[in-house]
Amino acid sequence: QLVKSGGGLVQAGGSLRLSCAASGRTFSAVVMGWFRQAPGKERAFVAAISGSDDSTYYAGSVKGRFTISRDNAKNTVYLQMNSLKPEDTAVYYCAAGRVSWLIITRNEYDYWGQGTQVTVSS
Repeated sequence: QLVKSGGGLVQAGGSLRLSCAASGRTFSAVVMGWFRQAPGKERAFVAAISGSDDSTYYAGSVKGRFTISRDNAKNTVYLQMNSLKPEDTAVYYCAAGRVSWLIITRNEYDYWGQGTQVTVSS
């Protein structure tokens, strides 16, 4: 089970942090990812963090502005979003896989949290 928190309304240039708390004893060993879905668009990859060495990978549109991290003691993954732009407006989802290596395709993730709305005003 993945439970999200964070999100909301922010002005362009602002910051938000999303959190996703996971249940299960294997959290530290699996890949975690963030996706987002804007109105009328497909759900798209945002960022992922591996379960082996905490390596990360980002979509080009967010690289340098967003940071994914995890706290294995709290079974929680975070998405720090800085320098937000109106085009970042979307419903954001966290996801967990069953493998440790980085994966960026939606259908390779097995567990999904409920979406949370992020709205960036211009």
